[in-house]
Amino acid sequence: MVVLEEFGVVPIDFPALVTVLGDYKYPQDKVSKMESNGELIRLKKGLYVVSPNVHHLTISKELIANHLYGPSYISFESALSYYHLIPERVYSMRSLTLKRARNFSTPIGNFEYISAQKEYFEIGIRQEIINDRYAYLIASPEKALCDMIYATHGLRLQSVKAMQIYLEEDLRIDFSAVETFNTEIIRQCIDTGRKKTELTQLCKLLEQ
Repeated sequence: MVVLEEFGVVPIDFPALVTVLGDYKYPQDKVSKMESNGELIRLKKGLYVVSPNVHHLTISKELIANHLYGPSYISFESALSYYHLIPERVYSMRSLTLKRARNFSTPIGNFEYISAQKEYFEIGIRQEIINDRYAYLIASPEKALCDMIYATHGLRLQSVKAMQIYLEEDLRIDFSAVETFNTEIIRQCIDTGRKKTELTQLCKLLEQ
């Protein structure tokens, strides 16, 4: 369907679908039929994405994550993998949000959202523009690493050496890339007061 192709990979809510489908007496039935026919993929109640069968494009999990639950931005292993800072492939898309923590299981994949306070959330977010077609919010490499430390329960890294072991052995971080990190972003995270000791050790390690 040509109308659907125009949406590309950008998620669509139900009211937007209704406005472009024309005068259907029962628009919900039409949308349900399009879902059954494989033209639409339902992400959650009232939110859809056009199937690759229609637009022949690769669906962006990052873009979906931003739309599925927000305000939020891609972070944690998902962002570290995006920047090629860790070797492992990530299967669940993890984000930081201002709302309460939530998990979503969709036909596209699993999406996890971890909650943070506003003053911490707002640090180190960047916008990635893809082929001038769409954009999504993602943590900077520095913020993604801070978020890993911020959200890992029971993590106690009281020295620079302990932090180095955590990065090398637990996260398997590419240290050649970490050396170029902007420590100012980490210092801003420290100033919020959460995981202050651990983030201070991270800052010291990177500044050595």
